[in-house]
Amino acid sequence: MNPTHKDLAEGRWCGFSLCTQLANVGSEVERALSWGRKGNREYRQMAFYRALELIDLTLRDPKNRGRLREIARAREALVDFFAFDNEYRSTETQWQKYFHAFTYASRLGR
Repeated sequence: MNPTHKDLAEGRWCGFSLCTQLANVGSEVERALSWGRKGNREYRQMAFYRALELIDLTLRDPKNRGRLREIARAREALVDFFAFDNEYRSTETQWQKYFHAFTYASRLGR
């Protein structure tokens, strides 16, 4: 699969803090949720794939080694929510709250 975020995949992503990285993942998750509410499955899926791409870049960033378990678990739960049977029983509100915290922290750090 070709990366959507080519400039980020080429190393720029590692220059962002973990909070900024996860805030950007959250933006794509929010888009996927929004498109899902509007009934556009194609756009929902594209936003979900972009979120996965960004979370995978976050997992590959060496500075995040100490947080791999949490990041990988979030990825697993996202996949469960968007692509499978939602066995973890996640809700849109929970995802919004989870990623909102990173957005808030990222903005504080500027």
